[in-house]
Amino acid sequence: FMKKKAQSVFLILTLIFLPVGCGKDTANRIPNAENNDNAGKLKIFTSFYPMHYIVKEIAKDKAEIINMIPAGVEPHDWEPTLKTMAQLQESDMFIYNGAGMERWADRVIENLDKNKTKVVEASKGIELIRGEAEEEHGHDDNDNDPHVWVSPVNLKKEALNVLNALIEKDGGNKAFYKENYEKLAEALNKLDGDIKEAAKTFKGKIIVTSHEAFGYFAKEYNLEQVPIRGISPQQEPSPTKLVEIVKLCREKNIKYIFVEKFVNPKYSETIAKEIKGEVLTLNAAHGLTEEEEQSGMDYISIMYENLTNLEKALK
Repeated sequence: FMKKKAQSVFLILTLIFLPVGCGKDTANRIPNAENNDNAGKLKIFTSFYPMHYIVKEIAKDKAEIINMIPAGVEPHDWEPTLKTMAQLQESDMFIYNGAGMERWADRVIENLDKNKTKVVEASKGIELIRGEAEEEHGHDDNDNDPHVWVSPVNLKKEALNVLNALIEKDGGNKAFYKENYEKLAEALNKLDGDIKEAAKTFKGKIIVTSHEAFGYFAKEYNLEQVPIRGISPQQEPSPTKLVEIVKLCREKNIKYIFVEKFVNPKYSETIAKEIKGEVLTLNAAHGLTEEEEQSGMDYISIMYENLTNLEKALK
């Protein structure tokens, strides 16, 4: 008993006193806290790419923005290390999507000093939809679809929540933040309008996706999502489900099956082969690869690439 107690105390002390910025970690190249370029700036941690994108667009160089999940990593089952959690203790803000996306968030938030770190759930106030797979299996926990950001309309709502939080934390830069938010909102409004116009020309309405990430997008643009997997891309579809999707594709003359980056394409490819069709990318903007980061891609360019593939599949 005493040995276990000593081990527990050691673990807690390790978490509290673990030095920031030392060693190699999967927390995405966290900058050195002593960097003079960041002196006086808000230190903001974001949970994954869509949150990082909106904070970067609004706060720009007024903040040191640290994305917790590295480039090229699928975020659904990512877990923070002890080192990352210790570094988060030193942040001014922690911004996450919520709605059940970051399953680790609640226990991380419990350990934060709320007087120092402002916690922002970006999806707050957005009407959530229930996951199709969860309805089928009758699950009670994590049964909401958390992929609210895949709809540009929803991402704008999340950006407004972030704007308000930034102003509350750093009112001196209110005008700067508001101006940048308006520019982002204008770009998202244009994107939304372009998708709506294109959708008017779609003859098909069904999108067969590699996992259930496009419910909000489908709802916004009058499409019907047929996911191969559930909310988690790791969920394995049953043979019955695959047979049903193949049958649907044949009945509706669907020739394109969509696959996401960071998701194993084997089921999408199998269905496409069975119907003598093709596989196209439909990107849920969970994150960027290192190459995409270096080339300057962002949420807006991802969504326009999606629109090109949707036009090919549905026109």
